[in-house]
Amino acid sequence: MPFVRISLLKGKSPDYLRALSDGIHHALVETFDVPPADRFHEIQQHEAGELIFDRNYLAGPRSDDFVIFAIRAGRPRSTEMRKAFFKRAAELLGEAPGLRKEDIMIIINSSDPDEWSFGDGVAQMADEGWRARAMGEPS
Repeated sequence: MPFVRISLLKGKSPDYLRALSDGIHHALVETFDVPPADRFHEIQQHEAGELIFDRNYLAGPRSDDFVIFAIRAGRPRSTEMRKAFFKRAAELLGEAPGLRKEDIMIIINSSDPDEWSFGDGVAQMADEGWRARAMGEPS
């Protein structure tokens, strides 16, 4: 149930934006134990001067195609799982929309299940049977 905020400079096509969303989502499904239907993404496009980043800090060089993926996950994942996710995300985003790995920054934060409501005024994940029902399994 991660929530993904995708931040980049303005000027990309709707197809490019969809490819960003698709790539990060497929990496989450493949490596991060995320159900395929669990997709909540927000894309924020910034004017020049509104997305400030160092071109070389700990990676790079970064270009104006730089994208930040800020992911709020509902439970912690192992270091191995996170590393596999980072690698797969870079691979998929390189394929489409053609993003260079130097232009990909991913930040993951975890939260407690009772900090989420998917609607109806209910903390669905605080219910012990939530995951089974979400995955279509008997609870």
